This record gives sequence, C-alpha cells and structure tokens, in this order.
Amino acid sequence: MCVFTIQLQAQSGLETVLSDVAKNNKTLQTQSKYWDAQKLLYHTGNTLYDPVASYDFMRGSPYAIAGNQTDINVLQRFDFPTVYSKKKALAGEQSKQVDFSLTANRQEILLGAKKICIELIYRNKLQERIIERKTKTEKFLTDFQTKLDKGEGNVLDVNKAKLQLIEINKDYQLNISAINQLHQKLTELNGGIEIVFNDTIYPEYEPVPAFEELEETIEYKDPVRKYLTQQTVVAQKDIEVTKALTLPKFEVGFHYQGILGQQFYGAKVGVSIPLWENKNRVKQKQAELSVAEVQVARHKNEHYYHLKQLYEKYINLQKTVAEYEKVLSSINSIKLLDKALSFGEITTIQYFLEASYFYTATNNYLQAEKEYNDAIAELYQYLL
Repeated sequence: MCVFTIQLQAQSGLETVLSDVAKNNKTLQTQSKYWDAQKLLYHTGNTLYDPVASYDFMRGSPYAIAGNQTDINVLQRFDFPTVYSKKKALAGEQSKQVDFSLTANRQEILLGAKKICIELIYRNKLQERIIERKTKTEKFLTDFQTKLDKGEGNVLDVNKAKLQLIEINKDYQLNISAINQLHQKLTELNGGIEIVFNDTIYPEYEPVPAFEELEETIEYKDPVRKYLTQQTVVAQKDIEVTKALTLPKFEVGFHYQGILGQQFYGAKVGVSIPLWENKNRVKQKQAELSVAEVQVARHKNEHYYHLKQLYEKYINLQKTVAEYEKVLSSINSIKLLDKALSFGEITTIQYFLEASYFYTATNNYLQAEKEYNDAIAELYQYLL
C-alpha cells in the first residue's frame, strides 16, 4: 500500500474556517451525541434476565380436610452461556463502525464548507475585477459628460457609457448578494457563529499524483468503504449471536410448598426445547450478510468511476486554466484599448465591444479556476 502525503500551503484562513466548522457544526455535534447513545445501546441487553418471584396462596375446601396450600417460586432464566460472549463481540464491532460513520459525515460537511470558501475566493476575485471595471466606466462617463457639456463630445458616447455602467452595477450587486449568501451558508455550517472570509488566494498543493496512486490511497482511507466493510463484520457476528440464540435456554430456581402442616422445598431446573421460535432467523441474518457484501462491492465500483471522472475533470480543467493564464498574461488588451481610444483610433462603441471580449475571457478564466480548485478539493476530501 502506497500512501503519499499532500503538503498544503497558504491556506491558514481556510484551515481556520474548517477548524471552526468542525468544532461548532450542530449536525456534527448532534451526530456525535447520537452515536454515543448508540454505543451505549449496543452494550445494553447483554445481561441475565430479571429473576421472577411468585407467591401462591390457595384456601382449601373443606378446610378441615384440605387445609391451605402455599407455594413460593424464585426463578432465574438465562440464555445458553456462549450467547453473552458473542453479544459482547457484536457490540464491539458495532462500536467500531460508529467511528467510520462519524468520519464520513465530518468529511462531507467540511468538504461543503471548503467548497463554499473556494466559491468565496472566486467571488472576491471577481468583485475586484468588477470594481475595477466600475471605476473605469464611471471615469469614462464623467469624461464623456464633461466633453459633452463643453460641446466637444457626443451624446452617443455618454449613453453607451451609461448602459455599460448599468450592466456593471447589476453584476456588482448580484455578486455582493452571492457573497452575502455564501457567508450565511458558512455561518450556518459554523453553528450560527458568524464567519467572514475575504481571501482571494486559493490553497496551494503539491502536484496531484497519477490516478492509480491517488485512487489507491483514497480507497484505502475511504471511511464509507470502511463503514460498509465493517457492516459485513457486524453481520457475521450477528449470525453467530443468532445461532447461539437457537440453542436451549435454561432456568434455575427455588420452589417452596406448604400444605397440611407439611413443607416441601428444593431446587427447580428447566430447559427450553428449541423447535420453532427462531425458525428462519439464521437464514435471514445470512441474507443480510449477503446484502452487506454486495453493498461493499457496489460502493467500490461506484467510487472508482466517480474518482476516475473527477480526475479526468481535474486534468481537463488544469489544461484550461493553464491556457487562460498563458494567454491572459501575454496580452494587455485593456491598456491597448485605452490607448487606441485616447488617440481616436477606435470609437467608444468599439472600445466597449472589444473590452467585453477581454472581460468575458477573464470571467471564464475565474470560473474555470474555481472549478479546478473544486475538483482538487473533492479529490482530497479524504484528508479533511
């Protein structure tokens, strides 16, 4: 088994958020208390039955001949002795399963919180660019309006700048609304304790290894697989308990009888004859074991292809992001457009049209970058 280590950098803010969510999340707190109660339940009932005491008083008739009869019985019932050790073993295996369930639930919730943070990083970066466009367009509008007032400009430039500013303001408000909603979701996951996450830098990772190596590590650490595998162990132990319960039950006790001035007392021993009470129970438990084994196989198959699709998505997004970064870093479209507009080489309409191509490409790059980081977060869910 090859297990590699991933180094995480530049994510202290993100790590703080995840640490807070792990500590404050109400769902995790509820599940922890629920499973604590379940552990107690698993170890409940593995004791002797309560003893039974009975007292009978029967008046005889005629009294002079029959007298009165008194009977006292004290009985203790118990299962076949091996039942108790097998129930204890079953409870132990069920308790182990609890830890896997808690781990899986924690990873699922922390992944949700991490993806919210990733979207907030995307939204914060997008907001910076929207503000940049907003500021530039407001300046254009002011300049165009000033020129128009002096009789040096034209109303078409002013109107075009106004229309552009309306669209930018719409994007500005929508993005602010999205950021606020994401903060609300993050606060909800944090148990109602407010979190403000203003980061604009994504976490940095060591290069993702080859799929086969990554899949092997993820499968080895997958808490859902461990939970389902443990379910087969639990089912096997349950079969052993059920088989033991088909064995005879015993009862021992004390019996006292008093009649006509005479007293009789002594031990009482009984044994059940296992004929039909537990009929088909073992077969039913064996069927449950078969279901558990199929669930393990199904999960492994589904998990493998889910990871394969996710890994392919990661590879494709990695290429897309790299291409965007290469192109966007090599061109300076906005500055060139500003220069062309200032020298009168292009009209205002041409300027805004050409600028929209650049901003659309930039927005698409930011979206691809977010999806790329989402894919990495899902691949590394097992580290949470």
